[in-house]
Formats: sequence, structure tokens, C-alpha cells
Amino acid sequence: MNNQCSKTREPGLPAVAAISVLCVLFGSNAIAIKMSFAGFGPFTAAGLRFAMASAAISLWAMATGRPFAVKKEQRVHLLVLSIIFTVQLSLFYFGLSMTNASRGILILNFQPFVVLILAHFFIPDDSISKKKTAGLVLGFAGVSFVFLDRVGASAGIRTGDFFILGATILWGINAVYVKRIVDGFRVFHIVLYPMLFSVPLFLLEGFAWDPVMVGQIDLIALAALLYQGLVTAAFGFVVWNYFLKIYGVVTVHSFIFIMPMSGVLLSGLILGEPITKNILVSLVLIGSGIFVVNYKQKKIIPSVQMSRNV
Repeated sequence: MNNQCSKTREPGLPAVAAISVLCVLFGSNAIAIKMSFAGFGPFTAAGLRFAMASAAISLWAMATGRPFAVKKEQRVHLLVLSIIFTVQLSLFYFGLSMTNASRGILILNFQPFVVLILAHFFIPDDSISKKKTAGLVLGFAGVSFVFLDRVGASAGIRTGDFFILGATILWGINAVYVKRIVDGFRVFHIVLYPMLFSVPLFLLEGFAWDPVMVGQIDLIALAALLYQGLVTAAFGFVVWNYFLKIYGVVTVHSFIFIMPMSGVLLSGLILGEPITKNILVSLVLIGSGIFVVNYKQKKIIPSVQMSRNV
């Protein structure tokens, strides 16, 4: 897969609709994770999800003739990414088992702002501009409103929020690390090998810490698990990278404010979670911050896959 975006074009109405739908799918992933907990322990669900996703991506790579071999000097980078990925997703799944999906979605969507801060120090020619600063202020304010929301927020829910914040910071570290090493890598290697590395570790965590690894499985819990593994982590990866290749990072990322909006609204509709005044204010602030940072940005940057694996 070509890692560089050389020629891109503006998306037409069908492409805009497709990218928007994909963002809604990604935004609703935390809801599916939460629903799968009815039949699977959190760590077990993570292991099964990424086992399915890695199998599906491997089949896609074989069907499209993509080589699996990596260079010797790339293995250390993949090991580092794999460790970060495993810890990040462990924190996220454990945190989401304690808090509401709507709160988790909002905190998780603070990740672009973590990337902005880290990129300023570690990515050449990616300093924080006035526009990015405005986005950062909106993002910080949005996350603050989540933590200030006390309606129905028990101590356990707030603890879960902090676990997800830790996962979000690690996700930002992961993204910046990928930006530094992406040249010479095939994008699917960066996604596939951390998944393969994490699966046995997630299942070991499930054996050690899940109250029940596999409980009473119903169609809803099974469908939610399949949705995570096949729709977002596998299908979503392929389609997202296709859009990045055709339309470029700048254009595609201008849609990502849809993710927190759809996730929060669907968590209220599907899970019946309380959508409080603070949650709505947080949604507006974070969505606005993402929009400000990404909208009509002219600089063309490497079309790195956005790791929407959470």
C-alpha cells in the first residue's frame, strides 16, 4: 500500500456520504463494545475482537497480494507499537466496562489534541499554530466538562473515565510514533502485527481478571462482537485507507468530528444513557475543536491510517 499521498481529488456527494457513514460506524464502536460485555468479559471481548480482525485483514492482504514480510530493522518498531497497542486497549476496555459509552467516546476523541501537543515536539514542521491552539482550548474544555459532570457519575464511573483518559494519551503516543516511522512500512503491517501480538495477551488478561470470560451469549452480544471485529476493525481499516489514498488525509480527517457526535447521540438512543447538559456541552466543544483543527487545512501530510481500533 502506498504510504504517500501524491495526487488526491475532491470527493463527490457519494464519497462524502460514504465517509460520513464510515465515521458514524467508528463513532458507534464504543457502543458495540459496551453491548458485547453482556456476554463476554472485557479483556476476552478485546481478544476475540482482534482475533477476528487480524484474520480478516490477513485474508484481505493475501487476496490482494500484499506481502507479510518485514525488514529486520522494522521488527523493534513493531514490537514497541504492539506493546503500546496492548496496554492502550487494555485500559480502554477495562475503563469502558466501568463508565458510560457516551463519556468514553468523548474522552477518547481527545486523542487528536494529544497528537497535536506531541507532534509539536516530536514531528518536524508540525508545530502548533494559532488555529491548532484554538482547537486545543476547545478540546481541553470539552474533556473538562465530562469530568465535571456528576449526574449519575459514581466513583466507579469516574475511575473508568481516568482509565480511558490514560488509553487516549497512549493512543496519541502511538499515532505520533507511527508518523515518525511510517516511511518504509506497509500500512497494514502497522495495524495487523500489533493485533496479532495483543490477542494472546488479551485472552490471558481475560483468564486472570475477567469475572467470567464467556457468559450467557445472546444474539445482541454476539452481533456486537462481530461488529467490532469485522465492521470497524477490519472493513473499516480497508475502506478508511482507501479514502485516504484517493482523497488525502486533510479531506478525510475533516469529517472526524462526526465520530463523537454520532457516538454520543447513539449511546443515548441505543443504550439509554443519560445525555446531560455537561455531556452536550462537551460534545459541542470537542466536535468544534476537531473541526477547527482539520477544516480546510492546506498542508499535505503522509496518508497514515488512522488507528480507529478502539
